[in-house]
Amino acid sequence: MLRASVSGTVIKSSLIEPDGGVLVDARVPESERGSKTLEAELLPKVSLAKIDVEWVHVISEGWASPLKGFMRENEYLQSLHFNSLRMENGTVVNMSLPIVLAIDDETKERIGSSKDVGLVGPEGDLLAILRSIEIYKHNKEERITRTWGTTAPGLPYVDEFITSSRKLAPRNEFDRRRADAVFAFQLRNPVHNGHALLMNDTRRRLLEMGYKNPILLLHPLGGFTKADDVPLGVRMEQHCKVLEDGVLDHETTIVAIFPSPMHYAGPTEVQWHAKARVNAGANFYIVGRDPAGMGHPTEKRDLYDPDHGKKVLSMAPGLEKLNILPFRVAAYDTVAKKMAFFDPSRSKEFLFISGTKMRTYARNGENPPDGFMCPGGWEVLVKYYERSVTEETTSAAASA
Repeated sequence: MLRASVSGTVIKSSLIEPDGGVLVDARVPESERGSKTLEAELLPKVSLAKIDVEWVHVISEGWASPLKGFMRENEYLQSLHFNSLRMENGTVVNMSLPIVLAIDDETKERIGSSKDVGLVGPEGDLLAILRSIEIYKHNKEERITRTWGTTAPGLPYVDEFITSSRKLAPRNEFDRRRADAVFAFQLRNPVHNGHALLMNDTRRRLLEMGYKNPILLLHPLGGFTKADDVPLGVRMEQHCKVLEDGVLDHETTIVAIFPSPMHYAGPTEVQWHAKARVNAGANFYIVGRDPAGMGHPTEKRDLYDPDHGKKVLSMAPGLEKLNILPFRVAAYDTVAKKMAFFDPSRSKEFLFISGTKMRTYARNGENPPDGFMCPGGWEVLVKYYERSVTEETTSAAASA
């Protein structure tokens, strides 16, 4: 989070007194714009999204008086917890929405020790100078819960401006973390412990190959998916719980949305998925059984040969620089009571839980076998299906 005090004039009003007694006006007079622009050009820059520009207008024109800039941490916490701000003279003013400017780690490093920064709009134009900045951590989940009262997916402002992955540039993040290998894993389902086993085992294999810092790109597909697939917002919330519960390591995992729509075109589409990950910076790609596949629309069989995806990738023209990592089959070990690699010699002791079966468990409010998925991640799915059933029931009742 970044906040700054913006120096400016204040205007006294003969109408109802504004919060704080004076109306903040942080707009730069025309006579000073040339010198301020020259000053801003020499400062570290912070790029603004459209929504950030809107907040700059709100602050500079005094709509958020007595706020003179994006909130400092103590102001942010007061707004978040008390819906108000306490002035230096003890007066309390209402402030129910946090007004903050989020920055990424790359921007933070670029700012360095500078106390002032220039704000740059989406078109590259210099808009403002922020002075005496303060940078602090931003707990998105806490902010969302306290502001909206729910973390349910589908909140427009949250989806667009708070949890949006648009600011994430994977290549830059790989460089920042000094990755010497990047392995990508795409999925359109919630992460269960079998997936985690595959990802963690892949990292182990890369370390054994001599890499010092392999980084996982967990890359959920964010475009069009079938109606029975779990929505992106729910999946992202579930992925966050997987990281919170320590199933995957925060330090060696990057979660980013792959915005492509799903074609369910099997071996043809999986080449596109792999090629896009090359552009993201990955040099290893995990591929499993029947990637991008689906059931035949009119016959009771798979539409594609389940092994053709990985075979095609190993021969695909133009993808030679990408290392394909076929993964071993994971299933639920009923003896060890956890997800494990399938052992054909003990086949009767393993249980295969398909995506359909997993969704059925969640929809019915049933728990899967212990060790199938972390509790926090499973709770996200159960709550989603509870909401879905309630909405379906309400809709049916309204139509009756």
